[in-house]
Order: sequence, then structure tokens, then C-alpha cells
Amino acid sequence: MAVHELMQQNYVLRSYELLLNLVLLGLILLISVSKAITVSELKLTKAGCSHTCGSITIPYPFGTSPGCYYNESFLITCNHTTTSNPQPFLPHTNISILNISITDGLLRVASSISRDCYNNLGNLTNSSKPLSFTYTNSSFPLSTRNKFTAVGCDTIGVIGSERGRYYGTGCVALCNVTEDVINGSCSGVGCCQIPIPEGIFDFATGVQSLLDNHTDVHGFNPCGYAFVADENAYNFSSSDLMSLQNRETVPMLLDWAVGDNNCAQAKKNLTGYACRSGNSECLNSTYGSGYRCICSQGFEGNPYLLDGCRDIDECKTTPNPCITTCLNLPGSFHCSSCPKGYSGDGKRNGTGCFAVDGRNHSAVRLSVALGICIGLLVMLVGGSWIYWGLKKRKLIKLKVKFFQQNGGLLLQQQLSHSRGGSTDTTKVFTAEELNKATNNYDESRVLGQGGYGTVYKGILPDNKVVAIKKSKICDQSQIEQFINEVIVLSQINHRNVVKLLGCCLETEVPLLVYEFITNGTLSEHIHDKVQYSSLSWEMRLKIASETAEAIGYLHSSASMPIIHRDIKTANILLDSNYTAKVSDFGASRLVPLDHTQLTTLVQGTLGYLDPEYLHTSQITEKSDVYSFGVVLAELITGQKALSFERQEGDRNLAMYFVSSMKEDRLLEIFDSQLVTEANVEQLKVVANLAKCCLRVKGEERPTMKEVASELEGLKHKGMHPWRQLDGHDLNSEETEYLLKPSDPNNRGKDIHGDTSCSNTTSGFDSMNIEILKPYDHGGR
Repeated sequence: MAVHELMQQNYVLRSYELLLNLVLLGLILLISVSKAITVSELKLTKAGCSHTCGSITIPYPFGTSPGCYYNESFLITCNHTTTSNPQPFLPHTNISILNISITDGLLRVASSISRDCYNNLGNLTNSSKPLSFTYTNSSFPLSTRNKFTAVGCDTIGVIGSERGRYYGTGCVALCNVTEDVINGSCSGVGCCQIPIPEGIFDFATGVQSLLDNHTDVHGFNPCGYAFVADENAYNFSSSDLMSLQNRETVPMLLDWAVGDNNCAQAKKNLTGYACRSGNSECLNSTYGSGYRCICSQGFEGNPYLLDGCRDIDECKTTPNPCITTCLNLPGSFHCSSCPKGYSGDGKRNGTGCFAVDGRNHSAVRLSVALGICIGLLVMLVGGSWIYWGLKKRKLIKLKVKFFQQNGGLLLQQQLSHSRGGSTDTTKVFTAEELNKATNNYDESRVLGQGGYGTVYKGILPDNKVVAIKKSKICDQSQIEQFINEVIVLSQINHRNVVKLLGCCLETEVPLLVYEFITNGTLSEHIHDKVQYSSLSWEMRLKIASETAEAIGYLHSSASMPIIHRDIKTANILLDSNYTAKVSDFGASRLVPLDHTQLTTLVQGTLGYLDPEYLHTSQITEKSDVYSFGVVLAELITGQKALSFERQEGDRNLAMYFVSSMKEDRLLEIFDSQLVTEANVEQLKVVANLAKCCLRVKGEERPTMKEVASELEGLKHKGMHPWRQLDGHDLNSEETEYLLKPSDPNNRGKDIHGDTSCSNTTSGFDSMNIEILKPYDHGGR
């Protein structure tokens, strides 16, 4: 009997041992499956493809070898010359990749720093690299999260691009002592910054000393720097004035997307559709064409791979989302019911589980559930009414706030005084009217974008087509001046000035409503030979005359003189009859009648900026004259005001034009079409007139009224009366008066002579004809 019991016990032990082994085997299999899932979840590339280059992860759709990337745009060059640490690069470039983000659609790369360094004598050192060209050689544009930055205490930095979109601008950074520098601030003292617009694919940055080659600040700032960097990756510090010379690159961001179609179009072609995972979603690109893929909520991984998005097991996260048993579901989770005697949803961030009366749990649960449902219904209905009421009230209060903040009361007061019985005054539009006119500012209504805002095409209820300018910034300290400017511009009735019809003050920044001009800009007609046919000489002369007349009117015939401050071919519009219309008064300033000049922060467009204004910050009417001189040079030569395609010393058209006149090689830079169809003598007259406008010293330039008079005479008579067609000068009183300079020693000089418009060549002749240096001490 004892033996039989022993055998039974032995059998039971063996059974338990076998069961234990089976359990252990199950655990091992479960762990193996779990590990396999984890490895699968971490998979970022196609099978057989390398997912790294050195320490950088390369996720699909990017790849480093054939068959491992979506298309040629996503090819990454993995440089193995340094075997210990290979580096990924954009193909056919020296731009190294720092990080690739699938979720954000961003490519972080290393951007070069332009620098010019000087010794204590003001001579350039070997470490100088004033220009830096960056050609991304890809279909991925610069992210608007980047900013162009210039650092230094005697520095002017510029950036330009001609591929994909013509773009050029710059800023100035100055300081005398490090105590003036504020860490984290790039407002112009030691550091200045400019946002990067959309659509920039390639660019060049440049930097140069503005004043004394850093001799006055050499002890703490021997170099100037210019670069494009992620705004979150660079924070200016006073120590950068010295330490940046030891740094070669900064992080920069590129936006990337797949294809040229949006999501709706891409889904029609399933074979090329990139969002392959069953738990992924498609997002249209925010910067242009193309789309991106993301994993759906509750999933993670690579949405560009088949089954690349795997469920997130919320039950394994810390802390556990449930205080009861957690059950993982595809894309979500479920918490089990609370134990007997408790009620709630069992969620840690929900109602959890709370105790109830154990004597009648069912009744209590029913009552609680019914009460909760009724309460939620009442709260939902009442909350909705309260929400919409408060939202409407808040919207009304916000409109009133913006209306007052933007000077609405002042504008109404000014309008009531300025009407005088006339109904032809500025109209104050409501925000709803302009929302409806632009179809809620739909992207298809965008006419153009500039440094001061975006212009939309609008259609008013009476079917009148207008242009609506939505500004980017609003300076509260300039509200009174803005209102005065609106009143003055609305009363300007000149056929060559774009008419201001009204404004809207109910939004955060004021909206301006102008008449709609149909035939594009003068810049497009001169430089875009694909879209527009070339303008004849007679047409260019007519446009120049009309523009000069309009600017002269703003300077001398308006109720209060107006300095435009941004005269350029892009701000001269043409209607269907090719009549010129001066536009974009975003940078304009009213000049009080008892002032001849104003001190302002330097604003304008590189290539058109008056060098005297850039140096002194003193804006006068002659600053517009200089900019118009550049416009004349563009009309005569057909070349851009600033171009990196010309030689380094000739990139600035104004300097290139004046130096060509000095060296008697004007015929080489004239637009070839004009030489064949126009009177060469007429071209030389206008060229000399442009040269007069481009004098470095403002006092030696003619007024816009004088320039308009000469162009008008040339347009109507074919040749100005002071010069006959046989080339003989007329020594008339008009000739002696014509564009004579302020220096009495030069009185009587003909603009066709070697000493035209001046008694000295110290202005442009003494300047180095090179970009980035519009003013030199030798010419003062």
C-alpha cells in the first residue's frame, strides 16, 4: 500500500514537472514572439537595405543604394572615406545630413557660415570666406523655420537666390562695446535676423564690413558672420562675436514631401502611392506640392513601409492607463469593469473606481448612470449654448479691441473731418466682407508675397475686383502715422499711383484694399521672357516717364510729401494698356512740412538702397531718386538690380552701370533689342539721366520733378531740345539749368560730357565696385 501511494506521488510530481516545462516553453515562445514584434516595430527600411550611415538613421523613403529609396529625390550618399565614421550627404553636394524626421517631414543638414576676418590693421586674414554658395541639388526647399542671421559689430550680411524663386535681402549688425549686446536678441545690435520665405531651394550668403574693417571693434569682434540656421538651433550670445570663428557649420532644416500631387490625386494611383501601411494617414504638404504619411493615432513606426505602422501597446506604458485590468486593442485600449461595490470607468485619467452602497449596488449603479446621462445631456446642451455665446461675445470684443488698437476711432474722426460733403473717401470694410471677397483667403487667390505681407485677389458684392493686402506685422507706436497715411493715400488721385480704396481694422493687423491691376509687374515684363514678350523702347520710355511723374507727385504735389522708400520694378504694376502704376506703400513715410529728412530704421530692397541712406539712416526724397536710377538702369540694360550670375565686382547693377559709363562701354551692357530698335542718342541721354540719379551724395541728384520733366520731353519730342540729332549741344539757359549739381564749381556742365552731373568723380569712382559695399569712406 505504501509503495502504491509512493508511485502515485511520483506520477503526480512528474505530471507537475511536465506541466511546468510546458509553461516555461510557452513563456519562451511568448518572449520570442514579443521580441520579434519589437524588432519588426523598429524596422525602418526595406528588407536587405542598410538603415544607417555611420551614426545617422536613414529611414525609408530615403535610402543609400538602388531599390532602397522611393525615387531619386530621396537618394542619400553615404561617404565611407572615413571608415570609422561614415557620413551621409545630399547627393552631388558637400552638405552633410544630421537627422531625418519621418513624423515632421524635416531634413536637418549642416549649413556653411560665411565669414570675413581682419587683423588689427584692417586687412583680411586667411580665414576669411565672405561668400558661401549652398546648392541643395534636391527638390526639398528651405523650411520657413530657418532664419537668415548676421553676427558682428561692423557687419552687413546678404542672402540671395535665383533658382526656383528670385530672392534677395540683407541686414546690418552694429555695436561699439559688448555691454550693448543683449543675449538672445537679434534686433541689429551685434546680431540681426530675417525670416526665410517659402520656395527657396538654393541660396548664397555673403558678409562684409560696413564701416572700418572691424578695426574699432577688433579686440572683441575681429570677424563678421552670415548664415542660415534653424531658429530653434541657434540662440545668439555675446560670446559668439569671438567664438563663431571656430565654428564651420550650423544646423539648417529642409522640408521634404513625396511626389508632386496632393493626397486626393496620389490615392488614385495606388501603385505609386507612398502611404503603404494599413494604419497610416496622408497629409498634404504645407509648403507646396506633394504629401507626407503618418501613422494613425495609437500606432507607431514607418508609414512608408508595408505594415510599417504597428499598434502601440498602451497597457505596457508607464504609468498603466488603467487602475483595473488593461486590455490592449488595435489603436486603443480598454479598462475592465470596477469590482463589486465600486463604480467608474476604471481609467487612471477618467473617473477611476469609487465605492457605492453595497446594499443595493444595481439600483445605485442604475441611478448613477441615469444621473450621469441626464447631467451630461444638460451640460452638453447648456455648455454648447454658453460656448457659442461666449465665443461670439469674445469675437465681437476682439473685433472691437483690434478696431480701437488699429486706430479705428482716430480714422473715423479723420474721415468725418475730411469728407466735407464728398462721398469719395476711404471705405472701412468689415472682416466678414473681406473674408467673403477672398473665399476665406484661399491660396488660389494669392497674387503675390513680399516682405511686408501677402496680396490676395478679392471680388466685392458688386463684382468689383480688388487687391487686398494682408500685412505681416503691426507696429502699435506707428498707428497714428498709419491712419494719416491711409487718409492721405486715399485722397491721392493720380493715374500712375495705385488707388487705395479702403481698409479693415477689425483684424489683428490692418488690411488694405487697393484697385486691381491686371498686367503684372514691370520686373516680370523685363526679366521673365517666357511669360511676357519683350517691351519696346517706346514702351519702356513711356513707363519710365509715368513712374517718374508719379513719384514726383508724391514728393511735391501731395498734401503732405510722401517718401516711398521701396521703389523697384517689382512695385511698378502695369495695366492692360501698359500704363505704369506705383504700388506697395508698406515702407512709405509721410514727411512733415517742416522737415526735409527723417531718421528711420534702414528698410528697402538690396540693390535699390540709397548708399547714403544705408550709411546715415537719414531718409530723404533723394533716396527715392537713387532707387529710380536703378529702375532706369534695369530698363536700359534688361539686367537685374542684383545678380550673382555677374562677376563679383559687377553684381550690383548700379555700380556696374556707372563703372561701364566711366569706361565708355555702355553699348556692351545695353539691352541688345534696344540697340537695334532705339535711337542710340536717346539711350545715352537716359543713361546719363540714370547716372545723375545714382550719385552717392543725395544733394547732387536731381529732383523727381526734374527727372520726370526730362523723360516727358524725351518721350514726346523723340530727343530732348537741349541736344539736337546731329550731336551739337545747345548752350541754352535750360541746358545750363538741367540737372545741375549743388556745387557752384560745376555749373554749366553738360550731362553728356565726361564730368556729367558733378564736379568730381569721387562718388562712384572711389568706391570698390563690388557687392555688399554700397558706400566707402573715400567717397565722402
